[in-house]
Amino acid sequence: MSTKVLDFERPIVELEGKIKELKRLSEGSDEMASEIEKLEQKASELQQERLSQLSPWEQLQLAKHPDRPYTYDYIGELMEDFVELRGDRAFRDDPAIVGGLCLLGGRRVMVLGHQKGRNTKENVRRNFGMARPEGYRKAQRLMQLAERFGCPTICFIDTAGAYPGIGAEERGQSEAIAASLELMAVLKVPTISVVIGEGGSGGALAIGLTDRILMLEHSVYSVISPRGCASILWKNAEAEQVAAEQLKMTAADLHGMGICDEIVMEAQGGAHRDMSATAENLKEALRRHLDELAALSPEELAASRYKKFRAIGQFESRGA
Repeated sequence: MSTKVLDFERPIVELEGKIKELKRLSEGSDEMASEIEKLEQKASELQQERLSQLSPWEQLQLAKHPDRPYTYDYIGELMEDFVELRGDRAFRDDPAIVGGLCLLGGRRVMVLGHQKGRNTKENVRRNFGMARPEGYRKAQRLMQLAERFGCPTICFIDTAGAYPGIGAEERGQSEAIAASLELMAVLKVPTISVVIGEGGSGGALAIGLTDRILMLEHSVYSVISPRGCASILWKNAEAEQVAAEQLKMTAADLHGMGICDEIVMEAQGGAHRDMSATAENLKEALRRHLDELAALSPEELAASRYKKFRAIGQFESRGA
């Protein structure tokens, strides 16, 4: 159960607290069973109603919830025999991106993704999930290894963006992202990306140029953060809620535009309230898409991937 309560979750959590207290008081007695059942039904209906009416800004808060499952959590829940691989073989390891070989339903896969921390110390070590160039070069190394051994690659996206620090820029942050995009465009093995929380800018796209793009129900994916957008367009960072509306960043928005291939439903109340149920839905989706992609030849995969990304966006031709 989550330890942090968002504003729109508060009425639900308060009602659940009352139900819990009633159960404690009526322990060993059936006198209040009917009342408790009615309250549980009311709590379920309230939760469904509230979550179906979330604004894009509220969706963003849910996507960034500190108790939301991260890459390691999904690896532990979905995968077997995980062997982590570290380092970019050029500079050093970047804990903001993790990955390695594992089994998914008996199928050998390469898995990698952004990793945030659960406390201040761990977040500092993992740079809040914002990768440096060595992180993306590690990802490239793992994807090349996967291609060499014919393993599908699964990427979990959860970052506010690539780290823009001086050291990262000196070591070629833009080049590292561009090289990842170039590599992923021509990989000869099936690739799937899953936005599990935040999908922020080039830092997300660097491991997101894949055959299939899945998004968890309450995740977001955008070219820039609402705060950054508001600062640039309106010179006012406080207009971020308006920017969240304009950016069309929710899973429903991206699915409607044909960018997201499938929305994976989360547990009622969000993935942070029941990771196992969410992971089970995700596992089924991953296995289904891997089965579909396994039927394609390397040439068909590359051609389909190229066609998919060329079709994204709107273009207008103008005469000379």
